[in-house]
Amino acid sequence: MTTSAPPFVADGIEPGIARVLVVAAHPDDADFGSAGSVALWTDAGIDVSYCIVTDGDAGGSDRSIPRSALAGIRRDEQRAAAAVVGVHDVRFLGYPDGALVASGELRRDICRAVRSLRPDRVVCQSPERNWDAIGASHPDHLAAGEATVCAFYPDARNPFAHPELLAEGLEPHTVRELWICAHPEPNRAVDVTGSFDRKIAALRSHVSQVGQGEWLADRVGSWLDAGARRAGLPPGHLAELFRVVTAP
Repeated sequence: MTTSAPPFVADGIEPGIARVLVVAAHPDDADFGSAGSVALWTDAGIDVSYCIVTDGDAGGSDRSIPRSALAGIRRDEQRAAAAVVGVHDVRFLGYPDGALVASGELRRDICRAVRSLRPDRVVCQSPERNWDAIGASHPDHLAAGEATVCAFYPDARNPFAHPELLAEGLEPHTVRELWICAHPEPNRAVDVTGSFDRKIAALRSHVSQVGQGEWLADRVGSWLDAGARRAGLPPGHLAELFRVVTAP
């Protein structure tokens, strides 16, 4: 599905954006979805944190790795990948991989991260299935996206949502912007041509999922090339696309 006009191109480095929280279902999701943009933001001095909802212990295809061991492996891979793009605060919620639902408990736990970190921008996965990019619409992605949207509005700002958070000393917080990855109708494009190599290096940290990752540059590059063309950028440019929603 295409929009009636190309997405607006902007780098997301704006006055008043000092802290960003990226919420993703699995280790490696943040790197596939937004690592190029994150690298630009951290280079500009923006403080970025990751909140990873599951440990990804149902991922990969190597049956010789015990599922009990894979969770720790994937946590370490995600920390290494995050460091490549300048992120050093990575939090894991520990939900089961492959069975995620947008429960009240998940909304609360994401809301806890929002109120604790008090970001100006939250980045998440799309809660809407994208039929043109079905790989991005894993059920866990949809659930994590839905719960994060609910945390963005209204939970994080509502003092009466999840009252246990007030008891923990976490006051309400209004997030300025929500940036949604893999949305079927994006309205923002970030030119990540200059940070593409770091995005690929971050993805190659996920050895349990991508092996040596020889295929990553070509495949991911083709996706970002399509994003750049959709945004009307010149040939040779690469872009990550988002649906940006501002707080009411």
